[in-house]
Amino acid sequence: MTDWQIDKQKKQPLYQQIVTYFIEAIQNGDYTPGEQLPAERKLATQFGVNRSTIVKALDELRSLGWITRKRGSGTQVSEGRWGNRQTPLSYLRSSLSSPYLQQDPFVEEIQRLRTKDQILDLYTGDLPQELLPDFQFPAFTWEMIRNESLQSTPAGYPPLQEVLMRHLTEDFGIPLSGQKLVITSGSTQGITLLMQVLLTSGDSILTEDPSFLFSLPLFTTMNVRVLGIKQDEEGMRPKDLEQALKEQKIKFVYLNPTFQNPTGRTMSLGRRKEIIAICQRYQVPIIEDDIFSELAFTPQPEKFKALAPDSVIYLGSLSKLFGSSIKIGWLLAPEALADQFAQAKKRMSIETTIFPQLLANLALRSMEYPQQQQDLLKKMAQKQHALIQRLDAFSEDWAFQQTTGGLYLWLQWQHAPLKRRDWTLFLKNDCLVAPAFLFSNDTNGFRLNYTRLSENQLDLFCQQFRKITTQLKEHLYE
Repeated sequence: MTDWQIDKQKKQPLYQQIVTYFIEAIQNGDYTPGEQLPAERKLATQFGVNRSTIVKALDELRSLGWITRKRGSGTQVSEGRWGNRQTPLSYLRSSLSSPYLQQDPFVEEIQRLRTKDQILDLYTGDLPQELLPDFQFPAFTWEMIRNESLQSTPAGYPPLQEVLMRHLTEDFGIPLSGQKLVITSGSTQGITLLMQVLLTSGDSILTEDPSFLFSLPLFTTMNVRVLGIKQDEEGMRPKDLEQALKEQKIKFVYLNPTFQNPTGRTMSLGRRKEIIAICQRYQVPIIEDDIFSELAFTPQPEKFKALAPDSVIYLGSLSKLFGSSIKIGWLLAPEALADQFAQAKKRMSIETTIFPQLLANLALRSMEYPQQQQDLLKKMAQKQHALIQRLDAFSEDWAFQQTTGGLYLWLQWQHAPLKRRDWTLFLKNDCLVAPAFLFSNDTNGFRLNYTRLSENQLDLFCQQFRKITTQLKEHLYE
């Protein structure tokens, strides 16, 4: 513990000051995931407060997700997800400009290592440059761009809206009557708009567990609770969903049902219908995040939006297909709600610039685009097949399943639970992956982007992965 001391002259309650101290200390690395905290009596002596004050502070930290407390095992810093840990409003208001509202330290280390030579970056959520479709665009004059921008509204560039809506109805069977599409600068802006329009401080939402939502620190800044519902092979468990809706007030259910991030699973059609029926019974809307559907090798189950258009807000993106530099996403919602999203964009001065919209419009209308997409999907399927064949040699230690699209494979450790510190073995061996603790309280799986492995890198990956697996097994018997 540092020389930090409680200020008994402050109006802020003593237990809240202790909560603030531990949050900052954990985020600053003074206490690491899995580390044991001192006993309650020792903390009371160090802080100069009653033991009851310590108990109240620790209970608050536990409810916010920062620590775990088990009878007979003491108090430990949580090993699980970082970005979705909650922050008390008193601390949040004083730290909005603070560096402590930061990414998980594991992710920060990945960002640092990305600059190294010979690194295997299987963490990133983008296609490699060599797989991205290549388009020939006409020359643009400044006057042309300016004239086209005059057509744009807060909801987006009308020609792009038109081609996207035609795609959604012709290829995905989504009915468009009474629906309106709002173009965003990628899916993250779409999530931000959803939060601004649909949520207020203290609200709760449900999503799959594991889910990429748990890795996003932005929910903390709004004091929104993200609650996870476990999945099985078909997707989110209906009984668990219904139980949660019975017990708590939930604003919406956020689903990534097709090539789910991080597991790569696709929810079955029967499970989709069950989820819709439950949510309609409790009058809770569904957000369908469908940003990977453009990367499907085979036909996929009907969209939630096609099954229940008035109960579902549909979130899509071209960024996974065209690359993150073309930040184009969209929200498809009932007209009145879509107008609220458009007005929120205007009110927040959030613009979707005209140039990427022009490029996306031309690309989607290009005669070459359908064949380019099919060529891309063929190459992706070949990459995944080549990796799956190599992974068979690791099947005693890691469970995994082939997918029919998307970017990710999910591998689950088959032995005793791993600790956070075990995952540093991947970093030490120049292999960047996304461990389960970024998306869940589980610590035994990881996500990898199989499209990032070139044919020449497969042998290197298998060599490193075999070394890491051996080291993990050795740790079990230490």
